[in-house]
Parts: sequence; structure tokens; C-alpha cells
Amino acid sequence: MEKMPKWADVVLIPLISLLLAALLSALVILAIGESPVEAVNLMITGALGSTYGWGYTLYYATNFMFTGLAVAVAFHARMFNIGGEGQAMLGGLGVAMVCLYVPWPHWSIALLAACAASMLFGAAWAAIPAYLQAKRGSHIVITTIMFNFIAAAFLNYMLVNVMRPKGSMDPATARFPEAVHLPTLHELLAPIGINFSKAAPANISLLVAIFACFVVWALIWRTRLGYEIRAYGHSETGAVYAGISPVRITIVAMLISGALAGLMATNNVMGEAERLVLNSTEGAGFIGIAVALMGRSHPFGVFLAAILFGFLYQGGAELALWTSIPRELIVVIQALVILFTGALDNMVRMPLEKLFLGLRKGVE
Repeated sequence: MEKMPKWADVVLIPLISLLLAALLSALVILAIGESPVEAVNLMITGALGSTYGWGYTLYYATNFMFTGLAVAVAFHARMFNIGGEGQAMLGGLGVAMVCLYVPWPHWSIALLAACAASMLFGAAWAAIPAYLQAKRGSHIVITTIMFNFIAAAFLNYMLVNVMRPKGSMDPATARFPEAVHLPTLHELLAPIGINFSKAAPANISLLVAIFACFVVWALIWRTRLGYEIRAYGHSETGAVYAGISPVRITIVAMLISGALAGLMATNNVMGEAERLVLNSTEGAGFIGIAVALMGRSHPFGVFLAAILFGFLYQGGAELALWTSIPRELIVVIQALVILFTGALDNMVRMPLEKLFLGLRKGVE
């Protein structure tokens, strides 16, 4: 018998965690002499009050959808993939190679090839930690963290010594050809009469991210492989007894996770920067962990949590720009949301479980 209703686990716990994080954030803002009400109004106006703000909110949310899905798939197999950052970096390398070295007649064909390349590079970068976990017992958290640093160093080498245009001092590739530039939301929505901001970076990869949410949902809950991943995540002993190979599930789940993280590059590298630069991931791989935790590793939950963190990122940027609240304090506010929705989940969960058990006994 479940300790609490499903709706309480999916909706009530994250909502209470968010309220607690908001309350603490308000106290922090008060402590530096600013008004929490004005800060919230500015965040809402900056992130949601215009198509420009929505464009940035959805751009960040797209990144977080990919990395959140990556972490969620690994979670279902009882693994903590902290390597989304490095996998996304290598995904960017795959996108850059496809866009720079292959002549494409149209962006749609280039997008399909970029998706394939980014997934391949991301999965390849996840394959080694997966093998070490499955065959050698090396903890996936340790190896994926190490591979983040290796990916950053490798990308730095490639950009400085191999892919940087001659005469350029910037550690970045050349701009991608015009033919592979992805249409923005402005270009997509203009034909149906919606006037969206031209300056906003949100692009068609948002639709790719939403499609990925549906694909992951179908994979995890409607396929045999998904059942095996969930079974292994719930009980390794039970999964082995049922004939499920731990080595196979560990490697396959991590390959899927790495591919999803790599897919993020279609947004930030191909869609926004239109070239590969250093630190193009901007910490999205780590934010994906909080997104997956808050979304309860369900694609729909990941979708909603990604939009929330996109709002926090864009709203936080507006706060730093128009108030005396320092940028570092915005990071503190974001960290509080992560803290309450992830690390301190049991602080909210346990009292609620006792409450629902008490109510159930009272009814009986």
C-alpha cells in the first residue's frame, strides 16, 4: 500500500518545496534591503511579460529538457549521471563537425544529421563510464564527474588547436553556413500571425525537445526495454532473477542518457550560437539533475520543471540587470530551489506521509 496518493507525490511535494524555497529566498532578499514583492514582479515581467522574455525562458528550458531527460533515464536504472555537462560538450563537437565539414542544402536535413551526430558523440562519451560501472564496478558518479573535466579539456584543445579559424584569437569554430541556421520561433510563428521577438534565441529545437519527452515516455513506460530499465532500478536482485542482464541495462541506459544530453547541442550550438564556443553548456548538465529530481523522472514533470528553471534563469538575469541584487545572490536563489526540491525532499515527504497515513487510519 502506498504511503500517500500519487498526486501528492507528483504535485504536492514539489509545490511545498517550491514555496519553502521561495520563502527563504524572500528572507534573503529582505536581508540585503530589497523588496521581495518587487523582485518577483520584475522576474515575472522579465521572463514572461514579453515575447523577448519568453524567448529566453524557452531557450533555457529547451536545454534543461534535454539534460533533465538524460538524468531521468539514468535515474530509472538507479544511476546518477552527473556527466550530462561533458556529454553535452561532446554533442556540441559532433554538431560542429556535421555543420562545418558537410555541405547541406537545407537546415532541415542538417538538423537531422546534427541530431544524429550529437546523440552519437554524447552516447560515446557516456559509454566509457557505463562500461566501467557495469564491468569494473567503478561508481558512475565518480567517473562521470571525471569525464566532465576531460571533456572540457578535450574541447579546449580542439577549439584552440584544430577547429579555430586561421587568424582568430577566439577559441571557437567559424560560424556555421547560412544553410544550416535553424529557424527561430519568430520565423516559425510569423506565418500564422503571431508576432514573436526576433531577438529571442528560442528556435525549432524546442520542438525537438518536446518530441524527445514523448519518445522517452514511450520508451520507459511502453516498451520491453523500458520495463527492464525500471525493473532493474527498483531491484537489481529481482531483475537478475527475471533474466535481465545488469551489464546490458547499465550500458544501454547510460548510452540513452548520454545521447539525450548530447542532443542539447542542437539548441545552444546549432540554434543559438551558430558556432561551437567554450563553455557553451553553461552548467545546463548540472541543472538537469535538479530538473529530473523535481520532475520525478517523468518526461511531463521534466518538461514543467525545465520551464520553471528557464523562468528562474531569465528572471534572475533581469534581477541582476535592473536591481542592486548581485548575480551571485540569484545563484543562491536558484540553489535554494534545487536544495528543497532535491536534497531536502524527505524533509517535506516524511511529514506528509505521516499525515496521509494518519488520515487513512482515521477513515478506516
